[in-house]
Amino acid sequence: MSIPIHPQTHVSVARTSLHNLEINGVRVFYRAAGPIGAPVILLLHGFPTSSHMFRELIPRLANRYRVIAADLPGFGFTTVSEGINYRYSFDSIASTMQEFVDSLGLKRYALYVFDYGAPVGFRLALAHPERITAIISQNGNAYEEGLSDAWDPIRRYWTEPTKEHRDGLRAFLTLEATRWQYTHGVSDPEMIAPEAYVLDAALLERPGAKEIQLDLFLDYSSNVALYPKFQKYFRDCKPPMLAIWGKHDPFFLPVGAESYRRDNSNVIVELLDTGHFALETHVDEIAGSVDRLLEKFGGR
Repeated sequence: MSIPIHPQTHVSVARTSLHNLEINGVRVFYRAAGPIGAPVILLLHGFPTSSHMFRELIPRLANRYRVIAADLPGFGFTTVSEGINYRYSFDSIASTMQEFVDSLGLKRYALYVFDYGAPVGFRLALAHPERITAIISQNGNAYEEGLSDAWDPIRRYWTEPTKEHRDGLRAFLTLEATRWQYTHGVSDPEMIAPEAYVLDAALLERPGAKEIQLDLFLDYSSNVALYPKFQKYFRDCKPPMLAIWGKHDPFFLPVGAESYRRDNSNVIVELLDTGHFALETHVDEIAGSVDRLLEKFGGR
């Protein structure tokens, strides 16, 4: 009996290339995919991860967009020369990312921000609002009411930056805590690829890495202080915006997503049945929503 042979259907998947860019003693590692000359999306990750968190999203967007995802200083595979005495603050990280954007010649781009990436990206938007074509905030907060009670130990550190309060935050920097961030609020934790949180935890074990993160915990108060300026930017510029949230996020509450509507009539809010790292479970839904936002507002 002969078995009919059908021609294979080949699905084109954009290849992600890996790069390093030297910026004043900071060697920024980044991933890029998609056609040169296509509309650009700049992806900014959060704590405690890196551009690795976008590994599944990048190929889903790169057939239509030029997608660029950098590791922030202190994270992932970006390295900082010891001799430059780099200050690990959100202002410094945003300054480095501004130089990164300038070095790549990005004059117009959409921002995809997550967690720490939000205050970094919003600083870029404040500095050059004319460059921002759209914003996707995936669990990226800009409102005090969006901060859950899980921030209380960090708030105490802001108020009293003692060694006792600093050391009390080291529990956030363990493999167990990182795994919990990935799996909390997820209906089926076995959906979470273990290499994601194991990689993050391994990079936190490098010499000096935990002290950098503790410095950033303290400096996060500078982001809260800038919330009114971020909100004014939303009111004044009204960038096309998607606030897409894992609604079981233990750190950033769904009200943080809804609050964007208060300041920007061009906001679409979507709440997903998952946790903080929504891309681990809902990458197809998020990619589709990003594409619809950019199509609707002409950001392609």
